[in-house]
Amino acid sequence: MMNNHKNMTSQLAKSIQKIDFALAETILYLDVYPHSKEALNYYHKLLSAREKLIEQYQAHSPITAAGNTSTESWDWIKSPWPWHYDAN
Repeated sequence: MMNNHKNMTSQLAKSIQKIDFALAETILYLDVYPHSKEALNYYHKLLSAREKLIEQYQAHSPITAAGNTSTESWDWIKSPWPWHYDAN
């Protein structure tokens, strides 16, 4: 069960990293071409996809300390942090 959870969150983390990279590149493009409607639409599409992935990830584990929504425990430290999955 733990391995399945680890694999799922690891895949989600990789997907988030890919979208973050695409967002960074799109932002750089928009800095040069601020009136590109196509790039602006792509930026918003990426933001929406990122938000969905973050929600999916945080259903299993907080992705940042701010994602700890439990009022019963500090879940942020219960599982490996997002950047530790490859090492565990």
